[in-house]
Amino acid sequence: MSNAIFPIILGFLGLLSALIVYQKVKSSSEGVGRVKEIGDEIHLGAMVFMAAEYKRLAIFCLICILALYFSLGIETALAFLLGAICSGVAGYIGMYSATKANVRTAVAANEKGASEALNIAFFGGSIMGLTVASMGLLGIGVLFYFFAGDVETIHAIEGFAMGASSVALFSRVGGGIFTKSADVGADLVGKVEAGIPEDDPRNPGVIADNVGDNVGDVAGMGSDIFESYCGSMIASIALAASMTSATVNSLGGDKIMLQFMPLALASLGLVCSLLGILTVKIFSSKSPETALRFGTIGSAIAFVILSFFLVREMQVSTGVWVAVLVGAVGGIIVGLVTEYYTGGPPVKKIAKDGETGSATIMISGLSVGMQSVAIPVFTIVAIIFVANTFAGLYGVGIGAVGMLSTVGITMAIDAYGPVADNAGGIAEMSEMGPKTREITDSLDEVGNTTAAIGKGFAISAAALAALALISAYIEKVSANDSSFVLAINDPYVLCGMFLGGIFPFLVSSMTMTAVGDAAFDMIKEIRRQFREIPGLLEGKAKPDTAKCVDIATVAALKKMIAPGSLAVLAPVVIGFVLGPKALGGMLGGALICCVMMALMMSNAGGAWDNAKKYVEKGNFGGKGSDVHKAAVVGDTVGDPLKDTSGPSMNILINVMAIVSLVIAPLII
Repeated sequence: MSNAIFPIILGFLGLLSALIVYQKVKSSSEGVGRVKEIGDEIHLGAMVFMAAEYKRLAIFCLICILALYFSLGIETALAFLLGAICSGVAGYIGMYSATKANVRTAVAANEKGASEALNIAFFGGSIMGLTVASMGLLGIGVLFYFFAGDVETIHAIEGFAMGASSVALFSRVGGGIFTKSADVGADLVGKVEAGIPEDDPRNPGVIADNVGDNVGDVAGMGSDIFESYCGSMIASIALAASMTSATVNSLGGDKIMLQFMPLALASLGLVCSLLGILTVKIFSSKSPETALRFGTIGSAIAFVILSFFLVREMQVSTGVWVAVLVGAVGGIIVGLVTEYYTGGPPVKKIAKDGETGSATIMISGLSVGMQSVAIPVFTIVAIIFVANTFAGLYGVGIGAVGMLSTVGITMAIDAYGPVADNAGGIAEMSEMGPKTREITDSLDEVGNTTAAIGKGFAISAAALAALALISAYIEKVSANDSSFVLAINDPYVLCGMFLGGIFPFLVSSMTMTAVGDAAFDMIKEIRRQFREIPGLLEGKAKPDTAKCVDIATVAALKKMIAPGSLAVLAPVVIGFVLGPKALGGMLGGALICCVMMALMMSNAGGAWDNAKKYVEKGNFGGKGSDVHKAAVVGDTVGDPLKDTSGPSMNILINVMAIVSLVIAPLII
């Protein structure tokens, strides 16, 4: 179809926009002397880790490509390769630009003030957002252009989602282990034991901590959102391709038009994201919260309104637009609820509970995390119910597309957080003074909340995308076996559900153990340096930061293999050993447990983090008080929950769902 070229063109235009924004960021001053030296250390550490990680990923991807080639053909294998490349490139570009923006944000805060610092930090994140959206449009757009219209080859596009998901899982888990092992080590020894400030240049773990912010919260999160973004589009395409004539007629248009709809919506979303980025620029002279909120909500409103006219123009049922509407609105609701639990009154309650020690802070934080699950899950249920009522299972997939279509601005705001956090660390290490640190801290505080919102958004989007992928799996199996039904009283389905519930707990255990083990080594190394390097604590000697970066790198690369392999191999083993019904049950059990655990862990961790920051502002005794020490313990426990185990849940279910969809023809 002639319209299929537009997503490809918009993908290129999005990448061009990202390049223009990068040039704008790069034109800002990166400082001289110590500040530039610190910025270069962080950049080099991040690039070295990414190079080592991608080498190991290349081996894994090669094995998958060969397996797909011999089992499902060259089209699926090529789609997997393209998906892996697009995901890897999006993460790499985003992290590269973020490590260039962080030092420039610190310099701007020192020389030009808060408004210019916000601009640079946000534009640094925008490169990530635009790249994620553009690479997804470009990759899927190219495959759709060549494969659309052919009943056999259209399903090969599913390989793209599998490639993107595989890279995302390893990037998220590996980056999460790196960043939290460094963060936990630096905080416990530096802030609690030595009593020195956060990001103090005397702390050997600080550079590793700042490197980790980029490889975990920028590259890892970028790959995470990328795979949900692509997964939702591909699930909707797969559902449309499997539709009966009666279903197609009820939704209007034709089968090809319904397959193209996700790409058309994502293309419109990229345009709205660009408008949102410009809006943030316009409002940047006001408070950071105002600018970022205007950009996010404004782009979502513009997308919902314009998508109505797009659906009418494509002569598709307005029920499809209703699915888009509930998806977009649901994303905003989940984001606002997450903001409340990680930045509102519950945070102050957690901080106050620190007056009686770290135990009560732990109890309070866990309670908040568990309570925070309710409203997002109600929202997801409402999206599923309404979308299905108006547009069937296809509507559920389109609801996920609607939630993720403005991923350009959503990801920009999420990636802004680590840039602002790094800028604060650089300002502290280069001794820019309290006024500069005050500016970077205000940006970081907003970034911490936006990062928490981004995690809630990513989890809900992943839940819908996974459900759409599971629905596509059921449709594909049913097309070849009319008796296929996932009945809860079927022992195979029931066994599969219980088996599926195991994997979120296993992967969480693996990732938390990995962080704990790596942090143990990091703590021993930081203590050794404080003890053995003469004059280090007095500020008369330099720490060996490279050793700490090396510890985190080795741990991340070694420990990411097991959880990543488990996610890919579990559907294959269960599908071939127990059959398609057990595999369908497994996906259902894993979906429920993954969503619940991801929300609880991410929100509890975010609340503990902000409770610590609330105390550090001078509340309940401020820095150095017993309450502060208790809050640091809570934050330390929450770190692997919110940045390693929690985020890995939404990728885990998507990986398992897309692998099941791809191998469905082999297990029928």
